[in-house]
Amino acid sequence: MSKANVIRVTSEQVIARVNARLASYLAEQRARAAALTPRAAELVDALTELTMRGGKRLRSVAIYAGYRAVKDATAEDPDPTTDVAAAVELLQTYLLIQDDWMDDDEERRGGPSVHAALSRQCGDPKLGASLAILAGDLAVGSAFELLHGAAFPTHRAAEARAAFTAMHFEVVCGQQLDLLDHPDVTLTHHLKTGSYTVRGPLKLGALIGDASPEQLDALEHIGRPLGIAFQLRDDLLGTFGDALATGKAVGNDLREGKHTSLVAEARATLGGDARDRLERVLGQRDASDAQLQEVTDALETSGARARVEAQLTAQLREAEDALDAAPFAAAGSDLLRELLGRIGLRDR
Repeated sequence: MSKANVIRVTSEQVIARVNARLASYLAEQRARAAALTPRAAELVDALTELTMRGGKRLRSVAIYAGYRAVKDATAEDPDPTTDVAAAVELLQTYLLIQDDWMDDDEERRGGPSVHAALSRQCGDPKLGASLAILAGDLAVGSAFELLHGAAFPTHRAAEARAAFTAMHFEVVCGQQLDLLDHPDVTLTHHLKTGSYTVRGPLKLGALIGDASPEQLDALEHIGRPLGIAFQLRDDLLGTFGDALATGKAVGNDLREGKHTSLVAEARATLGGDARDRLERVLGQRDASDAQLQEVTDALETSGARARVEAQLTAQLREAEDALDAAPFAAAGSDLLRELLGRIGLRDR
């Protein structure tokens, strides 16, 4: 089998195993909730709908890549990473539920956000938002339950729990900085996205494989720029992406007033009328499509888009250089290299 086939098949197998584990676990959770009261099952249904609707499962692939980087295993060997991967996917569900409510986003992954769906279901936006928060609580509680049952070596279990908790702590702090429009966009990216999208998953996978300190350090040097690259791509897709591919309305970042890397670059360079138009549209939820297009064009012509794309390329190159120097098994290195491509070239 060629190297390319090994990479492709292994990634697909990881995603299929994680999806199957999520489906079975969430079915168990629904039965547990329904045994208490049929109404309780509605919250599990809501988080299940979002979790299973789609998602790139990049975090699951990152966990397995971290494991294979430090553990000499074949594609046919049992996969000990599935429960922790399912845990991280449910952590993401919880974060997406909260993020959509905070941003007042009605869509996620090509369907209604959880608070929007529950609001329509009960006919009350405030009650729907409150129920969505509870659905998120169930999701994060389930994530920690799965983590505690994951197949970490006994002597690394406490370290793994600490890594998961630290990942959760960092993403909450990063979300706070995002809401407050913190001027250090790179720090916000590092905490909010890099923590649970790349750095945390890589470390958790490596701990399952009983990684050495040198291997963990090498993964940190790969994960830090790769996590920032993920958010830079997100920022570009939020303004210049295809709504059918992303599952969210393009231009929402501007309407919501998000302090993205594109906005930071534009504010640093735009002047006069162009700067005034940006500030007038930013955060205006009723901004017209024509106003959005005008600002989008300014982001292009001012060079803001090109500079963010250059930052993305630089972060990916830094991650690749760190990978080239890392003491990893060949299969893990191949998966990590594939992950770089998926993050750098993704369209959703």
